[in-house]
Amino acid sequence: MRRPVPSTALLLLPLLLLAGCTSAPGGDGDDDGGGAAADRWRPTPGTAWQWQLSGRLDTSVDVPVYDIDGFDHGEAAVARLHEDGRKVICYVSTGAWEDFRPDADEFPAAVLGKGNGWEGERWLDIRATDVLEPLMAERLDMCREKGFDAVEPDNMDGYKNETGFPLTGEDQLRYNRLIAKLAHDRGMSVGLKNDLDQIPELVDDFDFAVNEQCAQYGECAENQPFIDADKAVFHVEYELPTERFCGDSRALRLSSMLKKYELDAWREAC
Repeated sequence: MRRPVPSTALLLLPLLLLAGCTSAPGGDGDDDGGGAAADRWRPTPGTAWQWQLSGRLDTSVDVPVYDIDGFDHGEAAVARLHEDGRKVICYVSTGAWEDFRPDADEFPAAVLGKGNGWEGERWLDIRATDVLEPLMAERLDMCREKGFDAVEPDNMDGYKNETGFPLTGEDQLRYNRLIAKLAHDRGMSVGLKNDLDQIPELVDDFDFAVNEQCAQYGECAENQPFIDADKAVFHVEYELPTERFCGDSRALRLSSMLKKYELDAWREAC
């Protein structure tokens, strides 16, 4: 899950705000797995990126990867980024309900749990895959139809939080693998968002990782299985100055940058 914004920062955030490093430019890699895996994009360690989930989209950042909100941006925006040679990741929440999304009314009350610390959001009962799988499939269909190359599914660690449901680690593994399969079945790559404790079990199911604040909490080395598998770890800090984490990020080959909690266009790359 995304780290909660401090209360002072929350007052500054608009309702539609969603949260969730760049280092030296890196290249693209291909998964040598079976089926369509070899055709999927897989970013390699050190690949530079931009993560923007709020404000007018700024396409001027000279990086090979953009991560943007899948609902807020259409096919034309993705196409423009492709014309500039960028790969584009579709941000979409898969573990939490958001009352401001166009499909919010399709989620039955029985699968809505406690708030996750963000206005208008509640944890989902990820055990209810009969309900959630078709809803998430529709969201990933949207990403595919808009031309996205990959998916960043958010709120993928409910079992570690107070969701209102008795979720277990096995529940989370099952659900996260389901989301990865839905993305792969649609020809898109998929990233594991946070969920550090389950990286050893999930690294083979995901094509890259997205991490928030591992430096602040002394957790960055836990991303090593992705680096060892030649898969990028896209990493941001919000509260530490770059001099406090960029040296370690370079040593670990993370794609690190400093961002504001609102995830607008501003960034300070390693």
